[in-house]
Amino acid sequence: MERTNARKLATEYLRLGGHRRVVIDDNQTSVRNWENEPAEADAFWRRNIETLPPEMQREVELLLPTINRA
Repeated sequence: MERTNARKLATEYLRLGGHRRVVIDDNQTSVRNWENEPAEADAFWRRNIETLPPEMQREVELLLPTINRA
């Protein structure tokens, strides 16, 4: 997947009001969501991002806001 495609997916998810945040620990990523998000954002995530192969999904995750400290 080209980075531009990953960026488009992440941008659209956030535009829809998505609240998921990426956690990066020892170069491993995971996504956390502590808030309810709009149904449209949740459906977009499940349909367009959860279905990606793991390495492509990680590219999208890395473009989400992070909870890690700088």
